[in-house]
Parts: sequence; C-alpha cells; structure tokens
Amino acid sequence: MRTLLLILLLAVVPFSGSQAATVDIYKGEAAVESKDAAVRRQALPLALKHVFQKISGLRSFEDYPLVEPALGNASSILVAFYYRNVTLVQADGSEVEELRLVAEFASGKVDEMVLSLQLPLWPRERDPMVPWVVVDNGLDRRIMPVEFNYVWESISNAAEWRGLPLNWPAPDEEGKFIVDDQLLWGGYTEDLGMEPGTGAMIAAARREGLVWSVRINVSYGGENWTWRMQDIDLQAALTESVQQSIDLIAAANAIAASDQGVWNHQITVSGVNNADEYEQCLAYLQKLSIVNQVSVVSAGQGRIMLVLELSAVPSYLQEVLADGGVLEQDEDEESYYFSN
Repeated sequence: MRTLLLILLLAVVPFSGSQAATVDIYKGEAAVESKDAAVRRQALPLALKHVFQKISGLRSFEDYPLVEPALGNASSILVAFYYRNVTLVQADGSEVEELRLVAEFASGKVDEMVLSLQLPLWPRERDPMVPWVVVDNGLDRRIMPVEFNYVWESISNAAEWRGLPLNWPAPDEEGKFIVDDQLLWGGYTEDLGMEPGTGAMIAAARREGLVWSVRINVSYGGENWTWRMQDIDLQAALTESVQQSIDLIAAANAIAASDQGVWNHQITVSGVNNADEYEQCLAYLQKLSIVNQVSVVSAGQGRIMLVLELSAVPSYLQEVLADGGVLEQDEDEESYYFSN
C-alpha cells in the first residue's frame, strides 16, 4: 500500500528543481525604524552579523567572543545597500510591515574575517529541503491546513533568514495532497521518494489539551535526525523545529575552521568533446564557492587536466561535486566525467 501511495505522490505532487541553490551569503539584513543615515549606521553591524550567521550556519556566537568587536568594521567593508518592506503575518492573521536594511559587503573582506574569526564555513551551494507538516487538532488530521498559512510563512521566513532553500510541496487543483497522511504521521522520510540532492523534514503536530506536541524527522545529505518538542503555540513550535533542523544541517555540512586554507588539487575530466562543453565545465567549477581559481594543465581528445586552488581540504570538493550533477566521479575515483 505504501508503495502505491509513493507512486501517486511522485506522479501528482510537483516539486521545484532539486539542484543545489547558490545562496547569496554576502548580503545581510536588519530591521530599521527609518531610512535615516544615523539609523543605517547603527544597523550595519547587525546586517554583518546576519552575513556571518548565513556563512557559518550558527544562530549565535556565544563561543566566538571576537565576533562582536569585529562587527564594528561593517561600514568599512560595505559595498551597497537598499531597503525593502517585509510583511509579517501574526498568529491572529494580522499583518505587520517591517522595514529592513539590506546591506551587501565585500566578499573578499568577509572571507578574510570569517577565516580570522575561526568561524565554520557552510558552503553557499545548498541542497533544498522539502517541509511536510501534518496537523492533528483532535478532530481530524490534515496536511498543511490552510488556516495555518501564517505558520508556513513563518517557517519560510526563518529558513530564508538562515540561508536554507525550501521547496514546498504543492497540492492539486482542489487543494489536496495526494499522499497518505499516515506515511507522514509515521515520519517515513525515506518513503517520500525525494530526488538526490534534496532533503526532507516531516513535522507531525498533535493538539494535546493546551499544548501542541510535535515530532520532527529530518533527512538531509545522508544524515537523519528525529526529536520531539512541545509548545502552547504551534507557530512557535514549528518555527523552532525548522531552526533546530537548520542547526543540525549546517553543522553537518559546514567546513571546520581547521580545514580552511589554500590547497592545490589536480583533477582530470573526460567527456569534454567540444568548445561549448569545455566552457561549461570551466564555468561550473569557477562558480563553486570552494574553488578560488581554475588552471588548465592540458586539454585534448575529450579530456582536460586541471589544477584547482581550493579554500578547503579536497574532500569537501568531492562532496560538492557529488551534489552538483555536472561532474560524475569515475569508478577509479581519480577522475571525473562531464555529464551536463
């Protein structure tokens, strides 16, 4: 029965593309009361702190006492700024407008600061996560009921702030999800049929008197976690569940400060048969955050030899390439095949 339901899910429920998204980690935001220059100067350190949070995957920097003083350099590394209005939906359905300063900082200077502060580095190529929420209010059990849309928006805002892409599952034209709620209630992330390069979170929430009891199952990058939590407010419980999910995901995928630096790593790529594929291959490697520079050693007969200057130990490059779907590692694990 579960196999049949899985087939229906894959056939009917659309998802966005599963390739890793490149997160803009050098732009930070801070809520402001006005566009006054003095207010902006006060908010810039908070925007830089947001950048550090997205880059490191850390929610707080209690274990990094040098971060707070370093935020005072925000004005000196500012590249550009603008403002945007964000609509926040409250639990009672009311909306609150928030003005935010969006500040872009010099990438090279930020990278230097991250390295000097010994912060972990969460690469900006990040697999999306698909969130599923099934709610049992004591009367019925439904998948992402519309009356809790403000909760789903809160989850999206939290994930966006932390720099984790979300791919929400879409219902059919009648607003229904063609997936058994029992599958979700059981937390069977392995049965969701997710494509490679996509994670999943299942949150099963049950109303128990005045309290919401939530069980969370997360599968991401080959890791699996499960835990429970309670709160009188469903929005607070589920938003915190996403925050904790991102804590775990970032910690599992971040590059430790001790593994950061400069390494030269040679790779061979076959299956590059024309000028267009040659340019595509080089462009793909050059845009990877872990790659500082690409040098061509030799090229010919559909095969190129490259030396990559990396910002972390080569094992992290292998993980990034495995998720990218552009270069496939050969069986001998010493070369790659261009498969785009």
